[in-house]
Amino acid sequence: MSTLNSNFKYLIILPLIACVSFSCKGAEPDVTPNAPANVATPTYVNVSIATDKAVYKPGDNVIFTIDNSALPATAKVRYKNANTVISEANVTGSTWSWTTPTTDFKGYIAEIYTTVNNVETIYATIGIDVSSDWKKFPRYGFLSKFGILSTDEINGVISNLNRFHINGLQFYDWQNKHQKPLPMSGSVPASSWKDIGNRDIYFSTVEKYINAAHGYNMKAMFYDLVYGAWDNAETDGVDKEWYIYTDNTHTNRDIFALSSPFLSNLNLLDPANSGWQNYMANETKNVYKYLAFDGYHMDQLGDRGTRYKYDGSFMNLSGSFKSYIDAIKAAAPEKYNVMNAVAQYGQQGIATSTSDFLYSEVWSPSDSYNDLVNIIKQNNTMSSNSKNTVLAAYMNYDKANTVGYFNTPSILMTNAVIFAFGGAHLELGEHMLCKEYFPNDNLAMKDDLKQSLVNYYDFLVAYQNLLRNGGTFNTITIASTDNKISLSAWPAAQGKVAVFGKKFDNSQVIHLINFTNSTTQQWRDKNGIQVMPVLVKDTKLLLTSDRTVKNIWIASPDVAGGASRKLNFAQVGNKVSFILPELRYWDMVVIEY
Repeated sequence: MSTLNSNFKYLIILPLIACVSFSCKGAEPDVTPNAPANVATPTYVNVSIATDKAVYKPGDNVIFTIDNSALPATAKVRYKNANTVISEANVTGSTWSWTTPTTDFKGYIAEIYTTVNNVETIYATIGIDVSSDWKKFPRYGFLSKFGILSTDEINGVISNLNRFHINGLQFYDWQNKHQKPLPMSGSVPASSWKDIGNRDIYFSTVEKYINAAHGYNMKAMFYDLVYGAWDNAETDGVDKEWYIYTDNTHTNRDIFALSSPFLSNLNLLDPANSGWQNYMANETKNVYKYLAFDGYHMDQLGDRGTRYKYDGSFMNLSGSFKSYIDAIKAAAPEKYNVMNAVAQYGQQGIATSTSDFLYSEVWSPSDSYNDLVNIIKQNNTMSSNSKNTVLAAYMNYDKANTVGYFNTPSILMTNAVIFAFGGAHLELGEHMLCKEYFPNDNLAMKDDLKQSLVNYYDFLVAYQNLLRNGGTFNTITIASTDNKISLSAWPAAQGKVAVFGKKFDNSQVIHLINFTNSTTQQWRDKNGIQVMPVLVKDTKLLLTSDRTVKNIWIASPDVAGGASRKLNFAQVGNKVSFILPELRYWDMVVIEY
């Protein structure tokens, strides 16, 4: 690191120029520092590893399990927060434990490694979420099939989701009638029933899934519409004055029509009507009485157009959701509530309600990668940065009309964008989601996608404090000095590496997402045409920084299982030069001051 004499006057660097010119009396030295070589990228072996829970409370013990047949006797494990080593130990068997620090809401990564002649080999990595409340960093999954399942089948599904650190599960279409979600047989719950899609649902399966989820510290959320009732719901005590109407003479109800095999249409009710709120509060209490759900996942149908109440007054549907959420919360204050904002409909009120985090189901015209980012930023603003976001964003939508496989690059690129901007993606359950009707499992994951997604979710957990916990998005001044990549400030552009920053008190995070050879800028990639980004290696970068840099480190879900490593750098005045070792989909570079 060196400094410049204050007499030197130099020009502002231009993008993609390899040096900076300046004038002074006498010689004209180059003020652009030469980027020093980096240490070698560690070899990554990718040994199978797991933890016993999806999330831990401060001070809990984490039980690790690893395939130690592939480990040398000299293997060690180190536990890191960001790039700081908390502790390390020898790995002497296939299982061991680690007591988590007592600070709440922190992400860690465990790296199993060896060092030979100053060269590291990474054998395995895994993220660890230490959070006393899942709503801080929600990683939402789903369940959608509740037929007769064995205990082994149920445990297999939940164990798999645990490896992705899924900390909450939406039980989709588990219920019978929407206005009577848990059917009763006398004074006890029925042993089985039909859902609206005419599928058999078993109480014992729902109950076993809840118990299995709790065994991994996952929360279980029951799904239901906030305003749906089957035909002839008056026989269940639903009042005709609670319904929504398409005219101001209460002649025609607002009905979401469904055909066979569905058992009923859905008749819609006013979520802000106190009678309907009290009715559903009682039904919710009945669900909690017999099933140990942790909360209520509330759904809606989006913008219905001009609608009316029974008395003929205009129905402000988008403004009605906050009242409903708050009423349900008041009836069961110890339970969680989250509501789907379909295409952001009603999100303003939802964001200021007692909802525990924000959930957006993404539809056209929000079709570009930048649209995903705008939704996350909108949610941050509407909640005053107090609630994190989960996006229900269904991938390869048209491809899913027939049986096949997900396109791996399109999934990873979309997740890179969502995760880098602090969101999470509802996509994992018994299968991966491709349609808004969750039981649709036409598309399967190939092995490369399965492994890559494990790395991406480990990354989301390990670096959650940089990705999802404060900071301010900002624009940074950075250039490639060897023309290996073409950098462009976010929003994403085809043929470019998109760059954006997030500023903290004593650090600057830089995200680089590689669209160099992308075939589409449509995140959903309906027909699965996205391609893997070209791998770029040893790119020289020049950063403008008005602060003295102490450290630079890098981590990527695409490299060495997300393990972080320091980069060498040189600083001259406000110019900082370093080499980006490799970029596939997404790199995160952290500048520490």
